[in-house]
Amino acid sequence: MDKNKEHFESLNQETAPDIRQLTRQTIAAASELVQVASMQPGQILVIGCSTSEVRGKHIGSAGSAEVAQALLTGLLQVAGQYDIALAIQCCEHLNRALVVERWVMEKFNLEEVSVVPVAKAGGSLAAYAMRAFSNPVIVESIQAHAGMDIGHTLIGMHLKRVAVPVRLQQQQIGAALLVAARTRPKLIGGARAVYEA
Repeated sequence: MDKNKEHFESLNQETAPDIRQLTRQTIAAASELVQVASMQPGQILVIGCSTSEVRGKHIGSAGSAEVAQALLTGLLQVAGQYDIALAIQCCEHLNRALVVERWVMEKFNLEEVSVVPVAKAGGSLAAYAMRAFSNPVIVESIQAHAGMDIGHTLIGMHLKRVAVPVRLQQQQIGAALLVAARTRPKLIGGARAVYEA
């Protein structure tokens, strides 16, 4: 019995640094994106995430509340530091709806939908955000100013119309590949148009 207890404790000690590493990686990636995208206070950063992919598993097969907590801890730290809003994308089973704070829904005139994300229908990160946000609501869609896709969850539908890929120094979070984008206003006009004042 004591041997099993020692083994269990050693496993916990081995996994704890990995969880802290996930938080550090998330902070590094999100901070860099916010800076590269020149995000302003009150703007929206959309996050798509497969906690299964972060764990090195196939998307949708091994979600983890512990991984979700580690990532959201980092994301909330960056959001607080830069005064930006988070939009956490649900999985395809909820049509990629998003968890946001109520003030974000009201400020950007977003349409609320009725559903509660859970690990198997919404995803672990969205389910965790529902518990961690101050006043969470689910909205159908959004036009975010920048986005981070952790594990190929496809966030493009929730970015403003002109998305520009951003190559981050932090290219993975855990085992999941990281894809990031910023947005910019459309360039309009023709040969005589001037784009910088």
